[in-house]
Amino acid sequence: MSSPQIRQRGGHKDKKAVSPPVQSQDEDLNGILKDTNLPKAVTSEWEYKAAIVVITILAFITRFWGIGHPNEVVFDEVHFGKFASYYLQRTYFFDVHPPFGKLLFALMGWFVGYDGHFHFDNIGDSYIKNKVPYVAFRALPALLGSLTVPTVFLIMWESGYTLPAAVVASCLVLFDNAHIGQTRLILLDATLVFAMSVSILCYVKFIKMRHEPFSQKWWQWLLLTGVALSCVISTKYVGVFSFLTIGSAVAIDLWDLLDVKRKGGALSLPDFGKHFAARLTGLLVVPFLIYLFWFQVHFSILYRSGPGDDFMSPQFQETLADNAMTASSTSVEYYDLISMKHKETKIYLHSHPDRYPLRYDDGRVSSQGQQVTGYPFNDTNNYWQILPNNIFDPSEKKAGSPVYAGDFVKLRHLVTDSYLLSHDVASPTFPTNQEFTTVALDLANGERYNDTLFEIKVEGAKPRQQLKSVAGHFKLIHAPSRVAMWTHTTPLPDWAYKQAEINGNKNLAQSSNIWYVDEIPSIPKDSPRLIKEEKKVKHVPFLKKYFELQRAIFFHNNALTSSHPYASQPIQWPFLLRGVSFWTQNDTRQQIYFLGNPIGWWLASSLLAVFAGIIGADQLSQRRGIDSLDERTRSRLYNSTGFFFLCWAAHYLPFYLMGRQLFLHHYLPAHLASSLVCGALLEFVFNLDPTGLDENFLQQTNQIKAPSKNKDRTGKRVVVPAKERLSQQGMLALWGASGLVIAAVLGGWFFFLPLTYGKPGLDVAQVNARKWLAYDLHFAK
Repeated sequence: MSSPQIRQRGGHKDKKAVSPPVQSQDEDLNGILKDTNLPKAVTSEWEYKAAIVVITILAFITRFWGIGHPNEVVFDEVHFGKFASYYLQRTYFFDVHPPFGKLLFALMGWFVGYDGHFHFDNIGDSYIKNKVPYVAFRALPALLGSLTVPTVFLIMWESGYTLPAAVVASCLVLFDNAHIGQTRLILLDATLVFAMSVSILCYVKFIKMRHEPFSQKWWQWLLLTGVALSCVISTKYVGVFSFLTIGSAVAIDLWDLLDVKRKGGALSLPDFGKHFAARLTGLLVVPFLIYLFWFQVHFSILYRSGPGDDFMSPQFQETLADNAMTASSTSVEYYDLISMKHKETKIYLHSHPDRYPLRYDDGRVSSQGQQVTGYPFNDTNNYWQILPNNIFDPSEKKAGSPVYAGDFVKLRHLVTDSYLLSHDVASPTFPTNQEFTTVALDLANGERYNDTLFEIKVEGAKPRQQLKSVAGHFKLIHAPSRVAMWTHTTPLPDWAYKQAEINGNKNLAQSSNIWYVDEIPSIPKDSPRLIKEEKKVKHVPFLKKYFELQRAIFFHNNALTSSHPYASQPIQWPFLLRGVSFWTQNDTRQQIYFLGNPIGWWLASSLLAVFAGIIGADQLSQRRGIDSLDERTRSRLYNSTGFFFLCWAAHYLPFYLMGRQLFLHHYLPAHLASSLVCGALLEFVFNLDPTGLDENFLQQTNQIKAPSKNKDRTGKRVVVPAKERLSQQGMLALWGASGLVIAAVLGGWFFFLPLTYGKPGLDVAQVNARKWLAYDLHFAK
């Protein structure tokens, strides 16, 4: 096997090596023989077709085998199975993910006649006893996971790689325990990864049509790329990383089109504008419209009140039938006794005779005023009387006068007969926030009168809108200092009985400042206010509902910062340092432990580092005037393998910027991209000088008497497939290396198979034998 020729770029002209003519970068990307007169051994693609059939069959076997085990709720099936049931019962729910993937599960349930009666409440609940068609639900992700494997193969094939490279890349996904485990359960990741792989495939097909811009097929693959991208982001918001991948490639493509020295000829600015507008429409506008469509379907199906009501505003809840908030809301009047509840933490505004300590643990001094805290249970110390003021509203307010949005009120604590107050004293745990306390009547009506005034700022209220219990969400704003009454989840010390802190938040716009009147215990039972009229469901424009839901989704997504026993950090994922326990059964010692194939993951991660090293070495050698690679090989390495590497980086590196809970399954899209890099780099390692090989190949083809190299007898330039650019010796070496990789990956898959499929059960020795990196497996003792 000959080695690639090294060309010295500097030095004397008479010593300068002359490189044979090379095909353009654009021609190489096509990767398909165009001349129909070449021998069948060259033009036939039956090997690829046979390989993809075998790989697809194996994908279905590995994903569907034993899919009915276990017949119990496993891990996050408690969430996504529950959501499918809510869809089928038309009951509104809230989730931090977009609706597309969950709608697919609901569609599958509808296909098999499931009515949504089971709500997947607990891990380990029996599907058999509750008569749930769980196999049908699991078949959906298994189907999509099975189709992901041939999609990986097609990406390599369409990118012009050799058969061994395509087989290796697809086998890294085919025999990966993490991909298998995640696609055999009622989870969203199979939909996400499949849509992501299809978006890459469609974009590769689109790039291959770049010589025929605005043709039917060009538009077809552009729009299909956009549709696939919309499915990715409509499943999970991490799908934005797929937009980052394709968007980066499109930006580079547009930058090349703008070059007046491009090989295809300079584009006029109007023509460039057409290219830009087409890509903007196909890859952003169309996906966004499809994304909005799924939310419209979501709202249309979920028209009944349900567990997601509390996450939405009263205006939103009024669009739901049978809404408890709308049915139970009562107008609030002056001199009513009320209890107020914090919307986010569900704690009551509370006070008791105990006072703040003179000094806090950090040495700060308090006012030693009466404690105002948050209490999670109903109690008489939660009762406050709402009173009018005679400064902002000089008219006399009598009992029975309604409280309106924007009114300035005073709040009297019933049990201690004191008035709520805030002042410029630091709160116990937030030095930047104001303390809340109470003062006696003489001070409240005297020198501290202004400090006891609070504005009721009702969310989304119209002018002179009455405040209502439950339905009226408001911020209680201190009149003089303009701080909002606020609380949080960190409890106060023992001197406050570990109750919640109440303080004044200077950030008025913060959504966690919202409270509502939970109860009005002073209303007589025969009061006309308790007579409820049947209320009609109101209509709110789609975009208003959409934007409210988006705000709620992003707020709660960012709030997922609590610790989890199986959470992991991005730095751990490429090295597969830990997994996630999905399910255990003590009697049989069976367990499902979410873990990738260590051999496949370590190989792919290693070759990512090798690729970065090759790029660095090539750049360094070029700086020193040495060409160690021919132009076609460099073009493929940078443009094709580099695109796969970009895909990996875009789906992996952004997780370092996230503060929320992260798990190993977040790496699955990036792992798929690393498998593509692995297959491509394996071919690169065993590649010979392709320029010379193309010439030799054509000269050895008896049927072709090429008048010049790299042209057929008609004068047409020939693009030779990757497999024909390798000598027989090189192909044998490539097949040998591929065989070793596949055998090793297959062995790793089989060894960890009991942890992926949940059977058979393992004894202590067998479990410990699989703790390669101290994985926290069950039944190890």
